[in-house]
Amino acid sequence: MNPLVSFFSTSIGRKWIVGLTGIALVGFVTGHMLGNLQIFLGPEAINKYAAALKSLGELLWAIRLGLLGIVLAHIYFTIQLTRENRAARPVKYAVSGYRASTRASRTMIVSGLILLCFIVFHLLHFTAQKIDPSFADLHDAQGRHDVYRMMILGFKNLWASGFYIVGMFLLCQHLSHGIVSFPQTLGFKSKNLEGFWKKLGPAWAWALFVGYVSIPVAVLAGYFD
Repeated sequence: MNPLVSFFSTSIGRKWIVGLTGIALVGFVTGHMLGNLQIFLGPEAINKYAAALKSLGELLWAIRLGLLGIVLAHIYFTIQLTRENRAARPVKYAVSGYRASTRASRTMIVSGLILLCFIVFHLLHFTAQKIDPSFADLHDAQGRHDVYRMMILGFKNLWASGFYIVGMFLLCQHLSHGIVSFPQTLGFKSKNLEGFWKKLGPAWAWALFVGYVSIPVAVLAGYFD
């Protein structure tokens, strides 16, 4: 068997897959938020950004498929590791051990699956424009897809905004635990840096939450009217 394949078939290898895919997803989520926040700069900024992405053509779809593969791999191997851990410890922890874990860590699989559903909805809503086909007909004065107007119209739907906010809340819970546990997942845990990671995880996660949620909240509050 190929040494690399052999390594990733072990428990340690699966932890590395979870850790590395997690890093990739944190990077994407952060970059995606910064791109979306350009809506506050006006239609020219966000529409120009969206047009630049669209100009990538087939490369953009390759990136999207790659990201989808990373998401599925992250969920699949996280479930595998959780099942292995439970099989290795068939007797539940004592109450003190349960209290030591966070709610995010105890609901990683459930929140991850809900997030997968949210990602599918989000792609159908804004990327494929299948939920509201009229979005595909929106164009600005330069003939570009009017992403600025599409986002405003999309988030004016209270149900869509509500699902988006819930999805972002679950994502931030997920990321908060994931960033904190990253060193341990990859076997780099250090007592000296433990406090740093415990602060970085929640801070990064909730900064993302505020950034993402600020858009639907601003739309519902009439900021862009």
